[in-house]
Amino acid sequence: HGVEAVSWLSFSDIWKALRASDLLVSGGGSLLQNVTSRRSLYYYMAIIVLAFLARRPVMLYAQGIGPIEGRADREREYLMRLVGNRVRLITVRDHGSLAELEAMGIHRPKIVETADPVLAINPVAKDMGWQVLQWNGVTDDKPLVGISVREWKGWQRYKEAFAEAADRIAVELGANLVFLPMQYPEDVKTAETIAAMMKQEAIVLDGEFSTAELLSLVGNMDLLIAIRLHALIFAGVMGVPLVGVSYDPKIDRFLDSIGETPAAKLETITADELMAEVRRKWQKRDTLCEKNAALLEDLRRRAFQNAELAVGILRKGASSLEKKN
Repeated sequence: HGVEAVSWLSFSDIWKALRASDLLVSGGGSLLQNVTSRRSLYYYMAIIVLAFLARRPVMLYAQGIGPIEGRADREREYLMRLVGNRVRLITVRDHGSLAELEAMGIHRPKIVETADPVLAINPVAKDMGWQVLQWNGVTDDKPLVGISVREWKGWQRYKEAFAEAADRIAVELGANLVFLPMQYPEDVKTAETIAAMMKQEAIVLDGEFSTAELLSLVGNMDLLIAIRLHALIFAGVMGVPLVGVSYDPKIDRFLDSIGETPAAKLETITADELMAEVRRKWQKRDTLCEKNAALLEDLRRRAFQNAELAVGILRKGASSLEKKN
């Protein structure tokens, strides 16, 4: 992307970058939580504290806040409150994050509910993705159902449910099945594990794709089933019917923003639950795409608002500097 970068582990380089900056943008994504990593919350708060020490304004940019869990949750919430109430501006990508901030007592900076920055991305042409699919042996004689999975806590049951449902989709819908890796190579390994459990043939794309390529690949699907949040967002951007499976509140929150609900929770999912939602979406796929498109247009506008608010902070900073001079 042509962006200058420093190592996330080099705090001396991070300090130099902060000293040379006019604003720290913390986000987007679910950085301030401790579910995917116990250390993640402390790491990203440490970067914010460094910005405070460097006397630089901080914006929490389209954050997904929480959940924050564990025995020391009161201590973590206190630290979040201490940091959160001292930043210049907070934008959150969903209503659930707004509620999390309220529950933690974070209210001093301006807080705006916007949307995930990825929703500001433009749709792309499908030919790039179709070429990749052809290279991997996909033909155009059947509908295409994409599946985006991820590893989670070493659980096995959801993989068995996905494998059984995928077999039934191949037979019942007469579809070709394609596993799409949103995060390489981790998602490939999980997809291969599920594909090995299946009786029907499925194609696992084993490659690291750019954002544009992933969007194009998703755009070629007639239906997308996904655990990954950004796979669901890409389906929305590309106008593809989607079925979401929840492992984290961010999935529920995004689906709620477009009037959808998860097919099931990852921990308890069954093939029957997944198939029930697949059948419903398959039968109504044309009308669902139209409904989602209208809702996503509003989310797209709100996603752009994140950048507009960040620019506003920079302009105020430049104006203050001119007055001093």
